[in-house]
Amino acid sequence: MKKYNSIFKYIFIVFASLMITGCVHDDKYDEPGAENFQCVDLTATMTLAQIKAKFTNNTTYVFPDDSQDIIEGYVSSTDETGNIYKTIYIQDKPENPTQGFTISVDMVSTYTQYPQGSKIYIKLAGLAVGTYGSVVQLGVKDPTSTATNAVARIPEKLVPARVFRSCSIREKIVPKVMTLAQMISANDQYLGCLIQVNNAEFDSRILCTNYAPSGVTVDRQIRDASTTIARIVRNSGFASFANQMMPAGNGKFVGIYSKFNSTYQMYINKVTDLEMNSFPRLDGIAANPCQYSDAGLTPKTVAEVKQLSTANPLNLITGDFVLKAKVTANDKTGNLFKYLYVEDATGGIRVNIDKTNLYNDARFAVGKEVYIKLKNLYVGAVNGELQLGSPFSGAVGRIAETDIYKYFFDSNKPATAVIPTEKMITQFTAGDVGKWVKIKDLQFIEGDLEKTYAGTSVTNRTLQDCAGNTILLRTSNFATFAGNTIEAGKGDVYAILSVFNGTYQLWITDILGADLDEPRCDGTVYTPLPVIYSDNFAAGGFPTGSDWTTVSVTGNQVWGTSNQGNGTNYYAVMNGFASGNNANEDWLISKAVSLVGKTKAAVSFTTDVRYAGNALQVYATENYTGNPATTAWTLLPATLDTNTGAFGDWVSSGNVNLNAFLGKNVRIAFKYTSTTSAAATWEVDDFKIKAQ
Repeated sequence: MKKYNSIFKYIFIVFASLMITGCVHDDKYDEPGAENFQCVDLTATMTLAQIKAKFTNNTTYVFPDDSQDIIEGYVSSTDETGNIYKTIYIQDKPENPTQGFTISVDMVSTYTQYPQGSKIYIKLAGLAVGTYGSVVQLGVKDPTSTATNAVARIPEKLVPARVFRSCSIREKIVPKVMTLAQMISANDQYLGCLIQVNNAEFDSRILCTNYAPSGVTVDRQIRDASTTIARIVRNSGFASFANQMMPAGNGKFVGIYSKFNSTYQMYINKVTDLEMNSFPRLDGIAANPCQYSDAGLTPKTVAEVKQLSTANPLNLITGDFVLKAKVTANDKTGNLFKYLYVEDATGGIRVNIDKTNLYNDARFAVGKEVYIKLKNLYVGAVNGELQLGSPFSGAVGRIAETDIYKYFFDSNKPATAVIPTEKMITQFTAGDVGKWVKIKDLQFIEGDLEKTYAGTSVTNRTLQDCAGNTILLRTSNFATFAGNTIEAGKGDVYAILSVFNGTYQLWITDILGADLDEPRCDGTVYTPLPVIYSDNFAAGGFPTGSDWTTVSVTGNQVWGTSNQGNGTNYYAVMNGFASGNNANEDWLISKAVSLVGKTKAAVSFTTDVRYAGNALQVYATENYTGNPATTAWTLLPATLDTNTGAFGDWVSSGNVNLNAFLGKNVRIAFKYTSTTSAAATWEVDDFKIKAQ
């Protein structure tokens, strides 16, 4: 019985093998899904050059639905690694091609049916030739686009009816050798071909970095000996090799030749195509700079690094030292710019690096331990805060982007949670500067409520604890959350502690750093005051009978309105300059607004100042006599713009308390003064009186 079972098993295996290999031709590579693929051989009626010539006068050409035209080519690309997305690149010959071409398809994993090296035929009926990024390619006419030259991707359901794989055995695609100097418009016929660049090396500014950050597509510069102009290697953050470190040496680069508008670029099919591990490099780097070793290095803690600083603002580190510390804050949200903070058990320190988007570098991810070789770096105090970097104008500045690889090394350890140092405002000392800290039960002062984190420049807001102790929160106008309104409740704040000329200040790294959801210290839940009167000066001017009274005490210049530099948005403006600085005293006084029956009231507005001169003064009164000189005024502590160097950086006053005028009729006045030596321009807008 065993004998018969063995015979039947043998017959079954032979029959199954015949069924599997029974296609006209089989490939010599393993391909997912290839066993279900039906091959076909057709006859091409057009060359790749002829189909590209169909695109003329910058106008998309659409093949008729009954067209019998066919093109053929050899697949030069593969999307197996995910670096190439919804695109099939072809060339007219597997070796020494004369033309390349781009096929735009709304389909992923095309390598399973159209693997690299396979010959394919494309029936052109209903398809279109147009451009994307100035590259002529095949797709379909996009009915939703108003552009006359664009094409959309061929729908996935249409691909099997238009793109056919030949029954011929797959060819080996031999890359065409090119230099970077040859990447010019005269060679655009090769766009879409697999090319090889010899003696190539990635730019020193990106040495020891990954191909791409996770989920982010980036351009990496590459160089060779043929030109001083670098070209681009475009890497997807979704590629399977994205988190691998790029080769640091010199050698052979292989990729798909492409461009976007006037920028020539290449796409990697597989990193195994690259052979770039030879030294020395063209730029003189003699050995792999990305290989870290502790040999000959003496460890230093953050506290010990800080001790290397003397009273001088610039102190060269000469020893062969290494600092191993965890990254606690980077520039991901734009609140920090060209610097980050690192910390160990002994403290934290700011590290200045002349590069943007540091967070995209795996070495500088929050929670990663980074190794910093300290020799030839500098440490010193900048405005009272000890920092690490390179010389700039006699103080510690930024480490050059070209030198990053010399000093920073990936520990290759996984990122771990950053644990804050928990303290109260009154407990901070110089040893805490540079640390990631947590302060419990903070709230923004009432004068900052309803303001955004930042205006059009770096902005200070004030946090206070329930005992009334305060600390500044500093936010860049380039932070992604700069325009968010600050939360009006109470909660815990997570931030970097820094210092500026003796004043402690905090930098949060994202909006959750000040997530203040609990009731305020007095137990109340803040509710924005309703606006009972507002004026944005859109009517223009201050004619008799308007809501505003202008009084010119001294000088010929008077309050007016303008929309210059502000689009259709008008504002009140006063300028004492006219053929020179002039002495002026001018008042802009609002109408009376009733606060009768109200239990809480405030005024808010925005200001913008330009040029040196006296500060604007803001007053309130309950009994205007008709003459500013005989009226009893109360000076209001409003926040005003202080940047005299530029227009356009409007600053909110915040809610200025008017509770002293509850039950009364209140007027607000803006007093402008100038002299023959200084006359600033002051602008006022978004005027509101609020009460409940």
